[in-house]
Amino acid sequence: MRLFAVLSLALVAASPLRADVPSDLARLEVLPGWRAVEGRHIAALRLVLAPGWKTYWRAPGEAGLPPAFDFAGSSGIRAVEPRWPVPDVFHFNGMRSIGYGGEVTIPLDLAVTEGEARLEGVVEIGVCHDVCVPLRLPFAADLPEGGTRDPRIAAALVDRPLTPEEAGAEATCAVVPEGAGLGLTLHVAMPPLGPEEAVVIEAADPALWISEPVARREGAVLVARAEALATDGGAAALDRSGLRITVLGGGKAVDIRGCAPA
Repeated sequence: MRLFAVLSLALVAASPLRADVPSDLARLEVLPGWRAVEGRHIAALRLVLAPGWKTYWRAPGEAGLPPAFDFAGSSGIRAVEPRWPVPDVFHFNGMRSIGYGGEVTIPLDLAVTEGEARLEGVVEIGVCHDVCVPLRLPFAADLPEGGTRDPRIAAALVDRPLTPEEAGAEATCAVVPEGAGLGLTLHVAMPPLGPEEAVVIEAADPALWISEPVARREGAVLVARAEALATDGGAAALDRSGLRITVLGGGKAVDIRGCAPA
């Protein structure tokens, strides 16, 4: 597995802050965490934003700026897997974005070698209020061979999406040719998460773009409609088993991997 973990298709470039943007816009720190089961370590990145500002989830929506993490400066670490807490859904000027306001702690599940380890790298994120600003934030910290459970990391781990089994969810999807791409219709049988539900569909193939789904309730079934296009303009191919479906609502989320044929 590569240590360099990129969570988006594009990196945001750093730029000077505007005069009306707070100088203390964002503060990033490493929470060193603790050594878990053999070969694993739990740490976290904690981001604190200026009042009124927000940043984005791994799939921020068409109105958001996707985050990217580079852990290439680390040592004693073989792999990194972020554990994203449940995000919020924001609406601005008729557009939807998904992310976090105020502050967020992102746990990191690390595969480590024996002995000491060091987490070092850079995160590139977008932060938004009335304007959006790209930021490049370096981080570095030594990780203890022992350590103690950090309540901030523990709380973020608890604030995770439900599994399909926990939520009583079952997903099927139908795929049909449509114009230059594919039409995707998703049916998720599950109890409502809240009065308003949002659906995010991610493809395992980075060469496949999937539009923001339009979702509606039909009783016990949540129906979402989206379009899939090949980013190179060629023929689109969709692997149902490689889809990652997230349903958000009522401060909760459900994480579904793959969908059966409709």
